[in-house]
Amino acid sequence: MNKRQTGTAYEEEAGRYLAANGIRDLRFNYRTRFGEIDIVGYDGDVLVFFEVKFRSGNRAGYAAEAVDIRKQNRICRVSDHYMMMQHISPDTQVRYDVIAIDGGSIDWIRNAFDYIPKQN
Repeated sequence: MNKRQTGTAYEEEAGRYLAANGIRDLRFNYRTRFGEIDIVGYDGDVLVFFEVKFRSGNRAGYAAEAVDIRKQNRICRVSDHYMMMQHISPDTQVRYDVIAIDGGSIDWIRNAFDYIPKQN
């Protein structure tokens, strides 16, 4: 499998895991020119943007460590676009979670980072 196929397989696995744990209205791979969000869904009334990271081993670090400040900033820009395009109220409660898959273990990190306002 190439990198994209591997990523897609683990995003699908994460989606099944999230659905089994009550996340609804899952959408996969929302792409804009600013970047991509792996999964979007609702946890109750909370709109959640999920970043999925996979590592087969810890030689390159753990999966959750790959969601650095640059990646967080990009996710926030794409989430702004998503909310605008889907006509989602700015009053909607939003959360940013990470699904870290290290080997065969899935770790759901809720509220992994806070929203980063756009810099002018």
